[in-house]
Amino acid sequence: MLNNKPFLTADPQKQPIRVLVVDDSAFMRLTITRYLSDSPGIQVVGSARDGQEALDLIPRLKPDVITLDVEMPRMDGLSALKVIMSEHPRPVIMLSSLTTEGALETIQALTLGAVDFISKPTNKANIAAVMEDVANKIRQAATAKVRPTFTPRAISGIEKPVISNKSTRSLLKHDRVVVIGSSTGGPRALNSVIPELSARLSAAFLVIQHMPVGFTRSLAERLDHISALKVKEAEPGDRPETGKVLVAPGGFHMTLDENGAIALNQKPTVHGVRPAIDVTMASVVKLYGAATIGVILTGMGNDGTNGCALVSSAKGWVIAEDESTCVVWGMPRCVAEAGIANVVAPLQNIAQSISQAVNGGLHSGETGR
Repeated sequence: MLNNKPFLTADPQKQPIRVLVVDDSAFMRLTITRYLSDSPGIQVVGSARDGQEALDLIPRLKPDVITLDVEMPRMDGLSALKVIMSEHPRPVIMLSSLTTEGALETIQALTLGAVDFISKPTNKANIAAVMEDVANKIRQAATAKVRPTFTPRAISGIEKPVISNKSTRSLLKHDRVVVIGSSTGGPRALNSVIPELSARLSAAFLVIQHMPVGFTRSLAERLDHISALKVKEAEPGDRPETGKVLVAPGGFHMTLDENGAIALNQKPTVHGVRPAIDVTMASVVKLYGAATIGVILTGMGNDGTNGCALVSSAKGWVIAEDESTCVVWGMPRCVAEAGIANVVAPLQNIAQSISQAVNGGLHSGETGR
């Protein structure tokens, strides 16, 4: 039976984070367990050889966080993840050799509800570094709220039909530019928002999802497959157009040049991330002013707050996801508490809020071009 209550994680300051390690390799189970057991604030409460064994152990061990392999006998990681999210919702980190550059399995896992991912160590020399990263991600994941209450169509398997001929057009004077920023929990959130947007909206869309190099192309392709809008990973020279979503490539800041075309750079990280939402928003506001709509979805930290402040100052419109549906209520919280959000809405209402902002004539401002 579906459990509609959020899974509450242990407070890392009061008790160790209970971790279940799931991997079909005895060597990897031993390695992960040994390194995590030596990590402050983490307690490995058990290990499983496959997804089915993990599902049997979860009710008894009650782990706070699960590390989950993808390729396993009997029940693979993605199949197990679906059941975990519906019956035992809690933070899951995908740890697999398949979570490498551009792996579709990674995007599928994040869309299904995994909060993060990391690639297995490729040799003995980098085991310690990878395991340290795993421990840090477990600590972050333990703060996440994983809820099974809202299941987008694309996750539940009832996907919209693929639209092969998607039309776009250049922006006109009264069109809007919507900048959507997300981080932890973002792929799943985007998977519920983007497919619900109409291709008839008089707006172009730019998406900044915190993600490393190699994964955003697969994210864009998946969203394109289930959306009426054309979705693609941004390339230099691309232009924002109505009916189109441009996704910032992992590892690159995305801006608009003086002619309104996409420019990418690898300048220093902002808020420790690249791409950064603030960088893109500042660039869009400079060109489009009050025609800018800023949307901040689930994520850790405060990236997007400065950008949304610029949007608000320019008389644009700001939308933040409500705490009730955020995996991590960090970025939207900063925007809401700064008093610059025009709308704070749960995830299932974000697409409608965007449509109303685009169609509602919220301000008299036009594109700043």
